[in-house]
Amino acid sequence: MSAQSPHVQHVRQVLLWPLRLMPPDGAERAHARPWELLGADSPWREVTSAQDASPAFQERYYTEFVSFLPYVQRFLFGAGQRRIFRRKDIARVRVTTQPGAAPRALDVHNLCLHFFFDVDIVLLVMEVGASDLPFDEAQDLLYRFGRAYPAGWDDAGNALHCMHGVEWLDADGRLLVQSDAQERQAFIDQVVRHQAPRIASHWRYLLEPMEPDGPGAKAALRYRQVEYYRMPMMAYLAVDRPNELSPADFAALGTMAGTSSAPADAQRTQSDGVDRRYFYDRFWCNGGAAPYTRYICSGYALVVVGDAASQFFCCKERGVLSQFRHQHFLLFMIAHLQKSSLLMFSDRLAEALTELQVTDADSVRSFKRRIRYAFESFLRFTHRYWFTEISDQQQIRALFRMCAQHLDIERAYAEVKTRVADMNGYLEADSLRRQANTVVRLTVVTIFGMIGTITTGFLGMNLLAEADAPMSRRVWIFGAVFVITTALTVYTMAKSKRLSDFLDALSDERLSIWTKVKALAAVWRS
Repeated sequence: MSAQSPHVQHVRQVLLWPLRLMPPDGAERAHARPWELLGADSPWREVTSAQDASPAFQERYYTEFVSFLPYVQRFLFGAGQRRIFRRKDIARVRVTTQPGAAPRALDVHNLCLHFFFDVDIVLLVMEVGASDLPFDEAQDLLYRFGRAYPAGWDDAGNALHCMHGVEWLDADGRLLVQSDAQERQAFIDQVVRHQAPRIASHWRYLLEPMEPDGPGAKAALRYRQVEYYRMPMMAYLAVDRPNELSPADFAALGTMAGTSSAPADAQRTQSDGVDRRYFYDRFWCNGGAAPYTRYICSGYALVVVGDAASQFFCCKERGVLSQFRHQHFLLFMIAHLQKSSLLMFSDRLAEALTELQVTDADSVRSFKRRIRYAFESFLRFTHRYWFTEISDQQQIRALFRMCAQHLDIERAYAEVKTRVADMNGYLEADSLRRQANTVVRLTVVTIFGMIGTITTGFLGMNLLAEADAPMSRRVWIFGAVFVITTALTVYTMAKSKRLSDFLDALSDERLSIWTKVKALAAVWRS
């Protein structure tokens, strides 16, 4: 970008970080209502009902509500399925992009946790903003902010691809916590010792009282990374003269490539220099309420760029900025909830197989319970949270389809569905096999027991006339008969497999008598 590049009057970035909630030690499943474990001392407070909000908020709420189809409305706005908790103690973020760069303060506009009933996923949502900055600096902010931990370090020990420094500040400007991204050895030791990444200190502070899952974690709520360490991101840029930006600039924004060149496939051009797979250009024209407005979607990023001189584009109540923060955020959230939930189900199946010890009866029973629970959970997820269409509004429908296509959600859903069905099918086949074996054994015992039953009960005769014998003698005879009968039954059960083979041979008219005799002798052959 040249020195005469368009200036950014306002930028917003929304980070959406999906995390998997882990079950406590010794448990096979996470808490069904994890938000209840945050505790009274937590900085997180549940968002109140829209009935208690201001008229302006209620109007925005109404606009959000009617933008979606009825079954999506019940998920997003119905009671019980989504619980939102917000903290307000962090007012600003002071960031330093690179060593020696001047720090810049970002305003925190929103900081929430989104919990979902019966899905072991929590979404951390953080919205920050800044005004009056060069395009290159805005691009670098979007590129570097939102990394759970450094990707590596350069020869001087500076963290790569992430912010050089991050500081959370309260409303009075007091420092609450700062990033530890430069502590290289601490991150390396965590991976070497525990084969798990170390979450940077400022993100750990943000998620308290939850803790990263791992050795020594004692919190009631623990989380684990389920997607890439780079958080999915939405961005809004109000730019002077957006029509002067090049296709490479737009592609770099949509693919979160920073000020460097975007991937080659994102720059594949048509006659106007735009790849239609990533760009939504319905409003890219010199006309309308928000001229030169362009949406770029790569799945992990949803970016809208428009003219800072347009009042409608910058309007917080009814314009593009309002749509970006509400309707567009919700469609982006739904896509990433689906993606992260499918990854979570895949992880749970892999963990169940990893911990299975086929020679340990307790391990086998635990495996069966976990697979059945995964099957039940996947069914509930499908009926509650799986949507392929969320709105009949053209723009929302198109943007959601772009997100889903680039995230490859439908293929992931089909793959997980097949795996869960295969696991459940195996359990059902194993159960039927066990039932069939039990029926065979009971049949063998019944057939051979019938011989003695008919013999001793023929015409109601008693072989021993002990009805008038003393009680002690009758009890002794009863005990002896009981022990002998039990021993014969147990012995028959132990030999039931071979006795079943003998009965099969006996009923086969094609076999000779000698073959049938050998089949009988095989019952006692070791």
